[in-house]
Amino acid sequence: MQGKITIRDLRVSFTTRNGPVEALDSFSLTIPDGELACVVGPSGCGKTTLLRVLAKLQVPTGGSAVVRSDDPARPTVGMVFQNGGIFPWQTVAENVGYGLRMRGVPPAERQPIVRRWISEIGLERFADAYPAQLSGGMQQRVGLARAFAYDPEILLMDEPFAALDAQNRLLLQQTLLRQWEGNARTVLFVTHGIDEALTLGDRIYVMSARPGRLLATFDVPFERPRDAGALRGDPRFSKLYAAIWDVLRDEVERSREAELAEGVDAT
Repeated sequence: MQGKITIRDLRVSFTTRNGPVEALDSFSLTIPDGELACVVGPSGCGKTTLLRVLAKLQVPTGGSAVVRSDDPARPTVGMVFQNGGIFPWQTVAENVGYGLRMRGVPPAERQPIVRRWISEIGLERFADAYPAQLSGGMQQRVGLARAFAYDPEILLMDEPFAALDAQNRLLLQQTLLRQWEGNARTVLFVTHGIDEALTLGDRIYVMSARPGRLLATFDVPFERPRDAGALRGDPRFSKLYAAIWDVLRDEVERSREAELAEGVDAT
């Protein structure tokens, strides 16, 4: 199968003061065009490292990670970070338009796109506000709007809703679903939450404890469009949750034990 993202035998290692660390080892994955793929795994399993390799922010030690570009007029990859990654010295409108400005999109063309996406996230009244004047959920919406306005072929999302309360997380999940369903593109979404992966994903990829390897793949059976709040009442949701946790449980324990050992070593 030809993928939009094709990863083969990827290895990434680091050198730290306590010695070498293998983040990823023999990791292979193929994600087709247009899929909203979710990756779950224990803390420290290399999920963020995987995204950094795909974004060309990290050089792999071995293997390959290829992202296919099909439209030379669009950027190939855009990234959404856990804290939104927005600039505190820029207004909401300036943040949303930042990627477009870096692409050289002229103001006359850029401004309608910025207005559209600010409207999509419901922050029209805050277009001239600065991040310090916004709640955490609002800041995260600005990060989403900037990513969609940038219009990459592939969106890499690194636990973007992890720091939010449950209500805001549901709202942002629904915002992402609505925008993805209306603007089809490939998304690789990293999360600790099995429930979040089931809510959002077409497919869920489960990673082992460090060094990260692909353990299992689960197809998500829920139809689209989806209601992020209503899905949890579907009996298939709890059944699939349990199946994924059965795969993940031992890896989470192994990761915790490794963290404790490293903590003792560090002291």
